[in-house]
Amino acid sequence: MTATVPYAEVPSLEGRDLGWSDWLEVTQDRVNQFADAVDDHQWIHVEPERARAESPFGGPIAHGFLSLSLTTKFWTELLEVDGVTTKVNYGLDKVRFISPVQVGARVRMNAVIAEVAEIRGGFQLTVDQTIEIEGGTKPAVAARGLYRFYA
Repeated sequence: MTATVPYAEVPSLEGRDLGWSDWLEVTQDRVNQFADAVDDHQWIHVEPERARAESPFGGPIAHGFLSLSLTTKFWTELLEVDGVTTKVNYGLDKVRFISPVQVGARVRMNAVIAEVAEIRGGFQLTVDQTIEIEGGTKPAVAARGLYRFYA
């Protein structure tokens, strides 16, 4: 469920757990499109038959950066700030690819706002993001994202 807050209340978000996004299935088509976009056609991602036969993962897996890129989609499901003119994905402080995401798996993200800092013309949010795999014992991705909101 999306939390919607007015821009003036952004500082009050510090420490807030935004909960979980919806589940998303990671399909072979999505993996193939990502491979085309970044020109990374390693067989463990795009050759399902070979991956099932030779990969230590038992089948094709998503690129780590594909899993990470889903934070953008999931983030928009978790927070909406009213009164903002510009939103910027400012970067990442730390990223870990903890568990591979098998094609066909479902993933979702939790976000906790670790810090809110005032910056020139807006606010910067430091967000601890965890992407989990349905039925998994360890997260797929743990990342500390930086997002800027300008009014």
